[in-house]
Amino acid sequence: MTSDAPSRNQTVAIIGGGPAGLMAAEVLSQAGYKVDVYDGMPSVGRKFLLAGVGGMNITHSEPSPAFVSRYAERASAIAPMLRSFGAQALCDWIHGLGIETFIGSSGRVFPADMKAAPLLRAWLKRLREAGVVIHTRHRWLGWNADSSLRIATPDGEIALTPAATLLALGGASWARLGSDGAWVPLLEQRSVCVAPLQAANCGFEVDAWSELLRSKFAGAPLKNVAMGLGGQPLRLGECVVTQTGVEGSLVYALSARIREAINQSGSATVEIDLLPGKTLAEVQRALSKPRGSRSLSKHLHSQLGIDGIKAALLRELAPAATFTDPALLASAIKALPLTLIRPRPLDEAISTAGGVTFEALDEQMMINALPGVFCAGEMLDWEAPTGGYLLTACFASGRAAALGMVSWLRSS
Repeated sequence: MTSDAPSRNQTVAIIGGGPAGLMAAEVLSQAGYKVDVYDGMPSVGRKFLLAGVGGMNITHSEPSPAFVSRYAERASAIAPMLRSFGAQALCDWIHGLGIETFIGSSGRVFPADMKAAPLLRAWLKRLREAGVVIHTRHRWLGWNADSSLRIATPDGEIALTPAATLLALGGASWARLGSDGAWVPLLEQRSVCVAPLQAANCGFEVDAWSELLRSKFAGAPLKNVAMGLGGQPLRLGECVVTQTGVEGSLVYALSARIREAINQSGSATVEIDLLPGKTLAEVQRALSKPRGSRSLSKHLHSQLGIDGIKAALLRELAPAATFTDPALLASAIKALPLTLIRPRPLDEAISTAGGVTFEALDEQMMINALPGVFCAGEMLDWEAPTGGYLLTACFASGRAAALGMVSWLRSS
């Protein structure tokens, strides 16, 4: 059948009720298709709601070239989706749901009330009014021998034969919210190329902190520092010292490079500038001032404001000889080496790298090995830092896959 006017008898199945799946549902319902969304959890959008716990950072306001660059080696694959539905289009879409947005001092974009729940409620209301049917506690189990979809429901397993299927199952972080990566072997069994899932935007472990540092400073925020890796420019920010290592926004921003360095060499050494607001020469001059009867700790505090967790890290990571030589001590303060040996477990990560490779998809985001099966969201092989980039690409890829489905259905 070839027609530009879809029949409501044509049903499409969306597996996964996160931002990518729900955005695809909206596009497909607007195009005239009957849409069924299946999600294994008791409710949809659970990870989306979690992302809003600390303030719903929906996207970022930076110029497009910088925005696209955040997707690193997958920028060329993500760019067309963002040209079609980028940050401004996403904000306009949110406004259409009756939710206002504002741009924070960092350039990040938030709903006016900083919450995800009102946005999700308004969106689900619109989807239901458009005829989208959402089936919760319906878990996809793969395919039957006749290529029908296997769905486990509270009342037993069912088989579905939709006109087209979108897989939007997320990565493998926060399994308790539904993203458990159980889809990987199901696709690999069908000869779909899946890059190994790895932790992204995650914390990292050190070999071992001393008992003193763990007992007194685990959980302490390390503020107003800069961090870098492998000769790259240092980034300003803050992070947290944990029982096992470090985590937080500054670490997340470097996590892809740290992870890849660990993959290649077994460890990665980052440099921490404890006083990014001072030059090395300024630190040296301050340390060269006579300290009289004061202890070195008090001298560091009075001259440079180094105390608490910064002083503890300095003691933890710098060789003993450093503290008898002002030049060495100044260098350590400006470039304190911290060796990281592994990322925290995948399930703790904010997001995942790896997934269905773009090379396994055609231009319409259909899986080459599985005609009629499309893919979107975090289960694709891309990653991005926090700051709204993750959600934006999920929305944009869901929309792109839905448009691909419409095109394929109309030409079938």
